[in-house]
Amino acid sequence: MTSFHALFHAATQGCQPYPYQARLAAGPWPDTLDVPTGLGKTAAVALAWAHKRGWRQGGRQAAPDSATPRRLVWCLPMRVLVEQTEQSIRGWLENLHILGNPGEGKVSVHVLMGGADALKSWAEYPEEDMVLIGTQDMLLSRALMRGYGMSRYQWPIHFSLLHNDCLWVYDEVQLMGAGLATSAQLEAFRRHFPLARGSRSLWVSATLNRDWLDTVDFKPHLESLIALSIGQEDRQQAGERLGAVKQVAKLPLILGKETGNKKGLDAHSSALCEAILEAHDAGSQTLVIVNRVERAQALFRLLRKARPGKRDLLIHARFRAAERITQNQRLRDEPPVDRIVVATQAIEAGVDLSSKLLLTELAPWSSLVQRFGRCNRRGEHNADGARILWLDIEDDKDLARPYAADELARARAKLDVLDSASPQDLPPTDQARPLSAVVRRKDLLDLFNTDPDLSGFDVDVSDYIRASDRPDLQVFWREFDDPNAAAPQPGPDRSELCPISIGQARDLHKRGAWRWDTLGDEWVALDQPPRPGMTLMLRAADGGYDEQVGFDAALNKPPVKTIALQRRSPEDAFDEDRRSQQPRPIGLAAHLGHVARHAEELCREVGETAHAAALIRAGRWHDLGKAHPVFQHSMYRCKAAVGELLAKSDCTGPMRHGRSYFRHELASMLAWLAQHGSDPDADLVAYLIAAHHGKVRMSLRAMPGEHAPPGIKRFARGVWEGDVLPALDFDGERSEPTALKLALMELGEGEQGRSWTERTVNLLDRHGPFYLAWLETLVRLADWRASAAEQVEP
Repeated sequence: MTSFHALFHAATQGCQPYPYQARLAAGPWPDTLDVPTGLGKTAAVALAWAHKRGWRQGGRQAAPDSATPRRLVWCLPMRVLVEQTEQSIRGWLENLHILGNPGEGKVSVHVLMGGADALKSWAEYPEEDMVLIGTQDMLLSRALMRGYGMSRYQWPIHFSLLHNDCLWVYDEVQLMGAGLATSAQLEAFRRHFPLARGSRSLWVSATLNRDWLDTVDFKPHLESLIALSIGQEDRQQAGERLGAVKQVAKLPLILGKETGNKKGLDAHSSALCEAILEAHDAGSQTLVIVNRVERAQALFRLLRKARPGKRDLLIHARFRAAERITQNQRLRDEPPVDRIVVATQAIEAGVDLSSKLLLTELAPWSSLVQRFGRCNRRGEHNADGARILWLDIEDDKDLARPYAADELARARAKLDVLDSASPQDLPPTDQARPLSAVVRRKDLLDLFNTDPDLSGFDVDVSDYIRASDRPDLQVFWREFDDPNAAAPQPGPDRSELCPISIGQARDLHKRGAWRWDTLGDEWVALDQPPRPGMTLMLRAADGGYDEQVGFDAALNKPPVKTIALQRRSPEDAFDEDRRSQQPRPIGLAAHLGHVARHAEELCREVGETAHAAALIRAGRWHDLGKAHPVFQHSMYRCKAAVGELLAKSDCTGPMRHGRSYFRHELASMLAWLAQHGSDPDADLVAYLIAAHHGKVRMSLRAMPGEHAPPGIKRFARGVWEGDVLPALDFDGERSEPTALKLALMELGEGEQGRSWTERTVNLLDRHGPFYLAWLETLVRLADWRASAAEQVEP
């Protein structure tokens, strides 16, 4: 038995790998993996990755393969797939006794969703092996530096860690839409721009068409792609699965234009409900897949009324995470007997579900192939036969949504001559990649600047993530009259968040929705239609959600049952310095030395040698601006006398600086340039100092509504020209008393030389976006680690 066979046997508790799974673990990584449904693609990739990283049962027993990155990033098209993938991978790693938490030196598993989950739970340990799982909305938005559902000030950290030292797995690519082109473009960019550590991509599907990856920048790489698929030995081992009996017939119903109004939809749903009840076998499970959430909800309500007390389920993507966990448990643990599961395309891929009867609306061919894989999945109904009934849809672009009418027409032509959906009888997919916006190199470089535009908005990346169905925004419900009374409502927990489409959200600003204002540090009423990627708070008393049906804007009552939460921190604000409030006060000089040492240690752990000196120097100077009188006044606000310069204060209660928008890192950067502006790598060190909170990066300007007293020529981010930092000796260096200048915030050559914009653009040109963000992240992580260690070390 090979080491991989032993690992696979232990992880899956007795299963033997298919030959293709063993080949994947033994050979170089392919670029595409084309394997029929039900043959263990998730286990193949996850366990091959663990094996190549040197893990065996009980721990790491071999040197990691240099071509296998530390982070396995699993990108899924549907949210409903995330929890199941997480559960499967966690289970395998737990069986191997290598599952752990960050910082334990094992393999940790993390779901990247919205909400105020602790960022540091995974991002603080770039030197450790880990699995990151999320939807394409959450992962691709982060890879484009516009992470949905998270603080904008953390965007650069996720961006850097998702482009360096990562194996991206794009699972069920036939469902990705516009995200598929973006995945190919991002891989092309990673092959063009410098990386700190190598990354690669693997596209996975049962209906993979290599031409789907033919984008403008990835096209030159197409001919060199390595493909892996099953062989004859795999077919022999999977005989019952690949030969599973699945008879195909057309339902005597059609989804027509009359369903465009409520009366017509009700009539259609009633007829479909009767057909399902007539065809359902009470001794088995029936799966019904429709293309739109509202049709699934209407059908489920009728079935629930017709079958009271039964264990029927509704599955779609518009549920809170808390309810999705319960649904997944029921799918897994309850016997598949006399149960009808109604679902949208959210269930057509990745979910390990089998039915004796599958009823599906017409869909694109690649989607139908995935749906067929949920019928008689393991060949368990070969003796008495399994059936697939399909429901035609009238040729109409509105009825076809979220698909294109021509895609449905091509699938209809195949179904009209098909009487068996056994995997060995299915024709290959000839479906073209959908037309969509394509992110270009200039777009990526523009997105590196995380400042909002002058109107307060960000570049909308939604067209690069989904095309036919715009990306989600997220909502959560709370009980409140005034969301800012006493203290602002805390940010959402992952379990509270419910994804909804832009179409479902279009009128939320009229019925009452609240968004977090990072500049004002408060919740503000939404006064215009929402944008993709937003996270909105709704009043529970206004309704809009049912735990069994999901989000439905028409539900005005009863009130939404809120989820009980532990005490949480408020949302991140521009001028907060929450990490400067600690139980133990820490002197500024000591803190600067601590961060420099942690930066040096982190560079060793991740193998960063080219720019280690600049990183360590930036760590040593990063907080010098805390010597500013404005900051020190905040540090001593609860004390009768002022002592040494502090980096951390034990004063409790809200910390608001005496100047609005004050950012100490800007003062640190200005002091560095004033004294070391001619040093080698001076601009790189200056950028790393300025960016260590994610709030002063590529551009430098006054904030909206920011003012200074008369006579102050230049000001920005709470720093006024002429402010003086006192002298400080720290970690073998000395900073002289320094009057701060802000001429570099103006364009062109000035009294401080080149403008800040020119300096940062030159850095971006020289290092590329992925490497520059990586260096920025390492300084931030060194600061986090030092701050944590200071509170536990004597």
